[in-house]
Amino acid sequence: MTTSRTAAPSRLLTQVTGERQTGTLVVGGHPGGAVYVLEGRVIYAESPAAPGVGELLTASGRLAGRTWQNALDLGTSTARVGRLLVEQGHLTQGELELCVLGATYDAAYFTLSAPEAPIDFLPGATHWLGPVAHIDPGAITREVRRRVRLLDEIFPDARVDTAPVIPVSRLPRERVAITALQWELLVNADGQRTPADLALLLGKAGYATIQELRRMAALGLLELPEVRPVETPDLVRLPRARGTAVDIKRPVVKADEAPTVPVVSGTRAAVPVPEPPPRPMEPPPRPVEPPPRPMEPPPPAEPPRNSLSPPRLARRKPGAKLPKEVAGEPPPPVHPGTDEVLLKRIRTALRALR
Repeated sequence: MTTSRTAAPSRLLTQVTGERQTGTLVVGGHPGGAVYVLEGRVIYAESPAAPGVGELLTASGRLAGRTWQNALDLGTSTARVGRLLVEQGHLTQGELELCVLGATYDAAYFTLSAPEAPIDFLPGATHWLGPVAHIDPGAITREVRRRVRLLDEIFPDARVDTAPVIPVSRLPRERVAITALQWELLVNADGQRTPADLALLLGKAGYATIQELRRMAALGLLELPEVRPVETPDLVRLPRARGTAVDIKRPVVKADEAPTVPVVSGTRAAVPVPEPPPRPMEPPPRPVEPPPRPMEPPPPAEPPRNSLSPPRLARRKPGAKLPKEVAGEPPPPVHPGTDEVLLKRIRTALRALR
């Protein structure tokens, strides 16, 4: 195994195939992948972002999951999985070759399109599928460049290739025409599945999925992922310096009158600062006299009493006896025709009410 180094994957593939080597070119990074070479010819490629031969055959319904698993169990150790499927009659040679070519070109785009990536070459390693098709490495590198250019012409934003697919909540236009694959992608996009997840779920090629997603992004049918800003340290806002309280009555010392502090060898000498002169004694506050009370108005003068008017009686409590001067006066004269019995009854009733 050669030492891992960072280089252009397509350039290193050309070097390995030019030397007619056999082994596996492992490309790191995201998404990364591997390219299998047999005597200078590419026989297979795989990547986490692209479905392999098994996913394409089972997701499309061409092979049952149990049939594919049995072929893996029998032919993985001897790298004869593809040959067993053809010999047992589950696939024809043409069907298997077409499936291998599609999976290889699809995975080669994700593996070789990076300008630089960490690369390891494992000499002698081969794939468990076995040699089904032999592909010219030059044709693969040309196809990878063509696909990169085609995607940039559709929508030049590579963030759509790896970010979770999120459909827009409202269409940007009144009518939009979409393909069948675009409809499947919109229906199965839940805001968390990436293009690779959708390709594996639907059994579609990874590049074809990204191609349709970029077309949908150009139509405004997808939410574009946000660009994360470069992480920078947060600025710490220092608190503002607050001034000390100053007595406005204290005399202010001017700058030229302020005492100077000598500096000796980088340190300040302790020099006593003269205390400010004592504040003058303030006179005690004068007692505040209450405001003068307003003068009460004099009592109203009694109206002049007429000699013919009867004397005013003093106010007495209920039930009290009449004053002597009133009680001793002769009773008023009885007018003729007055019922004395009725008067007595009224007087008795009034006394009872006291």
